[in-house]
Amino acid sequence: MPLRPREEAKLIALAQARGLSTNDVVRLAIERVLADTADRPEEPKSESRPIWELIVDNMKDVPSEEFAKLPKDGASEHDHYHYLYGHPKHGQ
Repeated sequence: MPLRPREEAKLIALAQARGLSTNDVVRLAIERVLADTADRPEEPKSESRPIWELIVDNMKDVPSEEFAKLPKDGASEHDHYHYLYGHPKHGQ
């Protein structure tokens, strides 16, 4: 992907300020990125699973007592501020 004009202007100004060519500045940036990633283990690839499966896996260790604390009418009041700000529910 080519540089945008503003990015190219910044690169040229940085190179001139450091007494380097633009190629040297780019090479230094690439070397830093490669050195930084060489020290880190490769990140695991993300799983391609439906979101509901990920949620179930993440929630499997939550005690049932914690689920019991959730509001029973959360879906009917999803667009209301009652739970956050104490405003009365619809119709009250």
